[in-house]
Amino acid sequence: MSLSQADQSTNRPRYSEWIRSSNNITQQFMAIGGQSDVVSLAGGLPASELYPVEAIKQASIRALDRWGSTALEYGPVEGFPALRAAIAERMSREHRHRFGIENILLTTGAMQGLDLIGKVLIDPGDLIVAQFPTYLGALDAWRTRRPSYRKLDWNLDDPDLLGSLPRAKFVYTVPNYSNPTGALVPQNARGGLLSRVIVANTWLVEDDPYLPLQLTGAAGPSILAADAATRPEGQYDGPVIYLGTLSKSVVPGLRVGWVVAEPKVIQLLALAKQCSDLSSSMFSQAVALEFLDSGIESEIIPRIVACYRERRDALCASAEALLNEWFEWDVPPGGMFLWMRAKSPALDTNHLYSFALQEKVAFVPSSVFDPDGALTNAMRLNFTRNVPDRLEEGVRRLRRAVERYLSS
Repeated sequence: MSLSQADQSTNRPRYSEWIRSSNNITQQFMAIGGQSDVVSLAGGLPASELYPVEAIKQASIRALDRWGSTALEYGPVEGFPALRAAIAERMSREHRHRFGIENILLTTGAMQGLDLIGKVLIDPGDLIVAQFPTYLGALDAWRTRRPSYRKLDWNLDDPDLLGSLPRAKFVYTVPNYSNPTGALVPQNARGGLLSRVIVANTWLVEDDPYLPLQLTGAAGPSILAADAATRPEGQYDGPVIYLGTLSKSVVPGLRVGWVVAEPKVIQLLALAKQCSDLSSSMFSQAVALEFLDSGIESEIIPRIVACYRERRDALCASAEALLNEWFEWDVPPGGMFLWMRAKSPALDTNHLYSFALQEKVAFVPSSVFDPDGALTNAMRLNFTRNVPDRLEEGVRRLRRAVERYLSS
């Protein structure tokens, strides 16, 4: 739903201009997810029945016992120092380069990291080269900055792309199981993009929330790891700005994310964060630290992956049986989403969306993943939130919605 016609019925000062280019689709599918009679395939939510409630409870008790009132205070803008050190160690282990605490900023979820990057790097009209289709949350985070976009289609020898990179403030990519497509970007394409970013002397934002959700095969090294491997040991000083989170591997309610970048970028992001929230929740960060120290995360991830693999397969099988006439897709090797492309360019998922809601099923139309809103013949379906039987029911309802749409 567009907000371009936002109500301005009084004579008070007008709302900010950026509101006119926004939408409330995220609010819609978050609200729809709470309606028991609707099969929501729209959100990007983990399976709540897998949340480690007891482990979080015990971690909360240990955090208060260990840190006392410190966990209940305002904290450093950069984040709880002990957790920053733990994340630096984690990143050093996973990415095979020593990252220091000066390379780490803790955020209220990775989404805040995107927002801070926009505040630090984007002035009105600046160019972003963005992997396409583009994560809706990133487009929303930067909407107030009013940037322009060049869509990254991974044709890395395209003269237009090569000409755009030196003018771009940064390149944005989600190489591991991208939202919305679920695609895993091959290592040669990652390396090719990194080399071109280095030549262009710009930044590369690597958004990596879905790394733990490797359903088929391994993701391989991150772009951050590839760049760090070429640099001397010590604090990282390269062009990659990396975002991570515990929302997919632990629970989203902790709202614990992090940014990894060269120290100067971390300092500037912290300055922007200071203007935003003073500090993220010290209590959440203290609980996250105790949870990570316990090693429970490594125990629960295999159970999460097995569950999501079963649900992905159930959704794909139902789609093959009931939607194959109109849509095509690739089975995602990881993440949370199935990206369905209409075989006919005339099939408009913006219009299909209203028929789906009438059938009590929800998805996300492709237009919201396009900075121009012009991509209208695809849709994103989530498979992590619902059990297989409910996913199958959702696909049956979606088939009825397609049939009604085509006959209308």
